[in-house]
Amino acid sequence: MKRVVVGLSGGVDSSVAAYLLQQQGYEVIGLFMKNWHDDSVTISNDCPWLEDSNDALLVAEKLGIPFQTVDLSEEYKEKIVDYMFNEYEKGRTPNPDVLCNREIKFDVFMKIALSLGADYVATGHYCRKSEIVVNGETIYQLQAGADNNKDQSYFLCQLSQEQLSKALFPIGELTKPEVRVIAAEMELVTAEKKDSQGLCFIGKVRLPEFLQQKLQPKEGLIIQIDALDPIYALEKKSNATADEVLVDASNKILYKPTMGKVVGKHQGAHYFTVGQRKGLNVGGTKEALFVIATNVETNTIYTGMGAHHPGLFRSALFVEQPEVHWIRQDLVLKVGETRDVMARIRYRQPLQAATLHQLENGMYISFDQPQSAITEGQFVAWHEGEELLGSGVIS
Repeated sequence: MKRVVVGLSGGVDSSVAAYLLQQQGYEVIGLFMKNWHDDSVTISNDCPWLEDSNDALLVAEKLGIPFQTVDLSEEYKEKIVDYMFNEYEKGRTPNPDVLCNREIKFDVFMKIALSLGADYVATGHYCRKSEIVVNGETIYQLQAGADNNKDQSYFLCQLSQEQLSKALFPIGELTKPEVRVIAAEMELVTAEKKDSQGLCFIGKVRLPEFLQQKLQPKEGLIIQIDALDPIYALEKKSNATADEVLVDASNKILYKPTMGKVVGKHQGAHYFTVGQRKGLNVGGTKEALFVIATNVETNTIYTGMGAHHPGLFRSALFVEQPEVHWIRQDLVLKVGETRDVMARIRYRQPLQAATLHQLENGMYISFDQPQSAITEGQFVAWHEGEELLGSGVIS
């Protein structure tokens, strides 16, 4: 019997994952990760970790599997929370869930599991793992979950071959309704439990309050840029090289306050992200205002009116070389090579036709259609068919 440690989160997905593994003949151990102590910034009645750990314990008891809680709050603070503060301070928008999987669940947690003699670590992610042999070597593939509506492969886009080799995703072939039916049939306490929202393991957080612990509020101006501003009609160079065209398409526009009109004030540019429309508190415009750029140095937010404002769209993005990550090491592009893929720049975004261009200093990704709200610090993931091939941090 192979031994599997399941990350029991107190939700229905990991509960059913544990049950399915048991049915498949694995020796299953349940571990609950406690990653957060500070209740001052959580909307506590929405995601109390105590209730979650209690539900995880009840599921383990029902299944008759050993259970324990591991406290990873120190590692979580250092690898996820501190990183988030740093990124926000630089005016970038991090994705803690992707990092949490790479740094906590499939690293710190996985090491604990392996020290308990586990052969595998399992989670309740909606994704699938398969393997193929290339040149005599086993290659692990990360595939989309069978439930299109719940596919969570994006959150695992930073995993390595080594991490994937030890990972199991027991519910990847199921849909969410099927998972709930199994939980109800087994009379698991989590069968009807709502999905948790918010940061990985922290739960619902009031993000501004959370960030205010480290990043002091500071009043600044909200500037509105007109959609017909000449900056959007700049002539393209007729003799530009292909590389120059990519650089041009991926570059951010550098706005100045003199380009637009002041329409309001905010409490800190680092609390806002490109594409955001809530929380600006500016009234009297025909359509909603969207954040098109932030500048944390000058503490200025630039906005545009309406979801089709040209300031929201770019047709390419750049990933610096150290941030380019291939799950499929056998497909890594050499300098000068390109590859047609399907890509997404955020979770749940429909896949978009794109081309990878590998240059000396990193990878450019050009899209067939301009993309709205390409956001620094977020992850772009690229696919071929059902398979996620790699990802990178948008720079």
